[in-house]
Amino acid sequence: MSDKTKKTGLIFFPAFDWAISPNHPEREERLLYTQDQVFEEGLLDFPNIVEYKPGIATYADVNRCHICVPDAQNLTTSSHLISAGGAITAAQKVLTGEVQNAFALVRPPGHHSMLVAHGARGFCNINIEAVMVEYIRHTFGVRRIAIVDTDCHHGDGTQDIYWNDPDVLCISMHQDGRTLYPGTGYIEDFGGPNALGATINIPLPPHTSDEGFLFALDNVILPILDEFKPEIIINSAGQDNHYSDPITNMNFSARGYALLNEKLAPDIAVLEGGYSIEKALPYVNVGIILAMAGLDYSHVREPDYDERRIRQSPEVTRLIEQEVKNVMTLWKKKKNLKKQITGSAAYVRREKNIYYDTDEIVEKQIETVRVCDDCGGLVTIESAADTGKRIFAVILPNGCCPECRKNGETFFDRVNGAQYHHVYFQDRQKDIFIVK
Repeated sequence: MSDKTKKTGLIFFPAFDWAISPNHPEREERLLYTQDQVFEEGLLDFPNIVEYKPGIATYADVNRCHICVPDAQNLTTSSHLISAGGAITAAQKVLTGEVQNAFALVRPPGHHSMLVAHGARGFCNINIEAVMVEYIRHTFGVRRIAIVDTDCHHGDGTQDIYWNDPDVLCISMHQDGRTLYPGTGYIEDFGGPNALGATINIPLPPHTSDEGFLFALDNVILPILDEFKPEIIINSAGQDNHYSDPITNMNFSARGYALLNEKLAPDIAVLEGGYSIEKALPYVNVGIILAMAGLDYSHVREPDYDERRIRQSPEVTRLIEQEVKNVMTLWKKKKNLKKQITGSAAYVRREKNIYYDTDEIVEKQIETVRVCDDCGGLVTIESAADTGKRIFAVILPNGCCPECRKNGETFFDRVNGAQYHHVYFQDRQKDIFIVK
């Protein structure tokens, strides 16, 4: 054991009793092979790697970050609450100092679940990282948090939940949305009017290999993290960028994932996607665990690994270099963008059409945010789904200023409840959740 080793917590939860269908890519085998590989490699024999059992998230934990329609009870199973509870357990172990970092190897995943949730989309019912983040803020008082999403699919749900929050930096590095679900995550998507620059998207071209991912890490992610200065870094650790993944088009390797993790040095990693159950997940997860624990991962290699076969083309390299340049150009302009976007407007409105591909629900949503120089801004949401459910929500941010609070409480008191199935009041600052 060297002086570089770290005490690392592991939380496993394969969710034996939950799958979208027996042959669906998101099923229990995703983690069973990883567990076997961890035991086979003897990782739990290292004194600095400790396994913990997951806790169970409560509905109150879910309601801190979501507006579940009609409620959290109808949108979750016990597996979802344990998956989110596993992420919370990882946070508890790190923030109480029991371990230096932790990896929650849990399912079902969550990063496609948005602030308002009428059902499941992208295999996600609730956003387990967001549930964990709000638990951290509520329990430990941590203010500035960075979430780095390395899943191949854009982390659109996490982005949506924190779009208007200047204290949560959401970075998503993903396959270009023009070529892959959910079709979002462009450089210009940069955050709400009071949180410009707290959303960063790095869309990468198909067939990006280790070289491209690590270039984006070194030239965008790490410099922005250095400037943002988060108190805690969370890796939304999707592993479907792997060259063998059946539903994506990237060329990342297990060793590349381990090196990315070593450089990023997250305090907490939470498993998201990754559907090459036998060829990738066991090797990628072992590499990440070794990197987090400060142990040698140079021997981690997939049986079919061929560096020449997966190497990115010069054209892919050129595209990545241009994307990186564009992201950093926008980042440097962030302080001057607010006036350009808002002008003299008191409120900024955006309309969204959201498709829940897992549950086949269509939602139309209008989000309105108060332009504010003192906090993330009061948010109101009017949402209607083709299930017939129509709701209105008032959301007060963490660090809510008195003016936004006064306006939000007035909106909630005066809204005509007869127009809606439910009216929600989510106060993230005071940890209050009301439904009428």
